[in-house]
Amino acid sequence: MNALYLMVPVALVIAFGAFYTFYLSFKAGQYEDIEGPKYRMLFDEESPESKKEKG
Repeated sequence: MNALYLMVPVALVIAFGAFYTFYLSFKAGQYEDIEGPKYRMLFDEESPESKKEKG
């Protein structure tokens, strides 16, 4: 029973921390575009060498 007096508040603090972290990431726009990254990774970026050759 004594362990519950310690474990319940610890569990509540951890749950609150997880919720707060989710809230901050949601507020910062982390979840605005969930479809874009899976398509963006398919396109190659130009290397710095090829940019120098064009310019």
